[in-house]
Amino acid sequence: MATAITYPNAPDLTTDDYIVIGLATCFIKEDGEVHQVEVIEPIPSAALEAIIKGIPTSYRFACGTTLGSVLDGETLKTPANFPQQAQFCDEFALRAIAAARTYKRSATAKSLIPLDSTYTNLNYSTERKRVLNATRVVSKEDNVKQHSHTHKVL
Repeated sequence: MATAITYPNAPDLTTDDYIVIGLATCFIKEDGEVHQVEVIEPIPSAALEAIIKGIPTSYRFACGTTLGSVLDGETLKTPANFPQQAQFCDEFALRAIAAARTYKRSATAKSLIPLDSTYTNLNYSTERKRVLNATRVVSKEDNVKQHSHTHKVL
């Protein structure tokens, strides 16, 4: 039985809808130094399928749960098996709702991590660091030099 709708921006979802959340190791650059942070993020079904196949990932583990167990209206709830110092990602509520919709379309993705279970056999790697506050500065030197005949009609 589905629980009453509690998400005004997502009338198609209920608190009983399935979602996978993961604990990711990310990094923040401050004053030239890089600091490690633990981030709680929703994982969409397509990303989960790739992660389960063994691609390197910054996720330490992933849990199958319900939307209501992590999102009570607009209030975020830290799951019991996540570290207390872990923080929620930016726009967690919006991303969680979007991820929950992906599992409504994919029954096979739901079977990868059963409800109320944790999957730890991930190819965890921080070789390619996920820097959360990275900024890209584009300069003139970044422009691609084109051959002199590129725009000429021959």
